[in-house]
Amino acid sequence: MRYLAIDLGQKRTGLAVGSDVTRLATPVGMIESRDDKHRLEQLADAIAEHAPDAIVLGLPLSADGSEGPAAKQMRRLAEQMQQRFNLPVHLVDERLTSFSADQRMNQTGLTHGQKKARRDALAAARILQDFLDQAQP
Repeated sequence: MRYLAIDLGQKRTGLAVGSDVTRLATPVGMIESRDDKHRLEQLADAIAEHAPDAIVLGLPLSADGSEGPAAKQMRRLAEQMQQRFNLPVHLVDERLTSFSADQRMNQTGLTHGQKKARRDALAAARILQDFLDQAQP
């Protein structure tokens, strides 16, 4: 099964792909938009391009694991995406994924701007890798 992971942000949305065969997640890019409608159109393009069998979304839980307004909004988006794209949508705890992405880039020698451009796609890959690692072989 092929997956497209989405790390949705206010301005930037990271994308990653992977499969249950390779059990590896690979960052594939970023969408930059503050407009929800435009972002959804770009996500539709990414879904058409990568042809996933399912979508994996990061669920923004609070530090204590509870669901706040952002998590509830993400659940609503997951339902909308499932209906619009007719694909299963899995939600995965995204706590510390951006931190993990930053840690991976610390020793790379990239500039702040270069790191910022890659952070969201790496966070999406971390979300997908966590999902793949938890899935039964």
